[in-house]
Amino acid sequence: LEKWKDARRDLNYETDGVVIKVNEFLMQEQIGYTIKSPKWAIAYKFPAQEVETKLLDIVFTVGRTGTINPNAVLEPVMIAGSLVKRATLNNEDFIRERDIRKGDYVIVRKAGEIIPEVVRVNFERRENTEPFKMIENCPACGERIVKNANEAAYYCPNPDCPGRKLAGIIYFASSAGMDIEGLGERLVEDLVNRSFIKSIADIYRLKDRKEELVEIEGMGEKSVANLLDAIERSKENGFAQVLTALGIRLVGSKVAKILSQHYSSFDELMRASVEELASIKDIGFATASNVVAYFRDNRDLIEELKALGIDPKAEKLATSSLLSGKTFVLTGKLPTLTRDEASALIEKYGGNVSSSVSKKTDFVLAGEDAGSKLVKARELNVRIIDEEEFRKMIGE
Repeated sequence: LEKWKDARRDLNYETDGVVIKVNEFLMQEQIGYTIKSPKWAIAYKFPAQEVETKLLDIVFTVGRTGTINPNAVLEPVMIAGSLVKRATLNNEDFIRERDIRKGDYVIVRKAGEIIPEVVRVNFERRENTEPFKMIENCPACGERIVKNANEAAYYCPNPDCPGRKLAGIIYFASSAGMDIEGLGERLVEDLVNRSFIKSIADIYRLKDRKEELVEIEGMGEKSVANLLDAIERSKENGFAQVLTALGIRLVGSKVAKILSQHYSSFDELMRASVEELASIKDIGFATASNVVAYFRDNRDLIEELKALGIDPKAEKLATSSLLSGKTFVLTGKLPTLTRDEASALIEKYGGNVSSSVSKKTDFVLAGEDAGSKLVKARELNVRIIDEEEFRKMIGE
């Protein structure tokens, strides 16, 4: 393993680990398999590659919910096969705890081989640097930033902040939101700069600017046609997905799904009180307050979206109780079902889906390349089933 940690740097392709196998077919058969996975092979991931470079500056961006995000501007450096110029610094506490300063030489790595992050400072190379000082005003609109008790990040409270609006539109169109293919971050920024888009509702008015869109460099008639088709298809997204895409503070896909199980439309949800929402399992007071505040402040926007054809209705919860009260955890790749499809079936028949294995877990539905959840299930004697057994349970 130590050999390959070093040798991988000389390979003409990227690799983040090695697979160790028993190198004899007869022994492989004797050792056998778990559900869809061999017992005679194990994957080992290398520690993330760490590289030293100079921190040129600390800049701040505004997220879709107003969160102020500090980022390191770096002297460009190659990490895990790509040129890295920026890295996340998480929040003020992260910077102060590590005493990170502009002008320092820092150690950088890619978290999960994907997101560049600053790990620590090389204090031996520190020169005459000034201690970090947190900004007091939003970099996008100038509003004084605030910090709630028990939260690490500052945020901009201005609902009309252009930085917040841009980030919100980008998120709305992204794969985590409405999943509008072709409407990526750069194109959104371009369309906002051209004033083609001022709010998420304007995305659904782009069809009226077809001739202008074709004139944008890199677009062309076919690209524009594909983009407009993708925008139109997004109107078919379910209520939970649209709720997620709105970017309401503390409302991710899981919370959005819970809300869609209790409220079938925008109109129903907008009538809910904080107390009513907070009484729902897994919806706390803070989340309930954010939901009510969002719809109070954005009622006109919601009416615009409805008029443009985005008025989804949540599917009625199934009355079947085949899996009532049973908690499932999914792991690995199932033969014919995606995770979303398997989760939907579990919920359809009255079951619950959890992200982690615990003593309260009833079943682990495992597929190919199942990971640590399978190990945890065995340790806790949780029943492990495959897709075929799951289908028998629900009679399909």
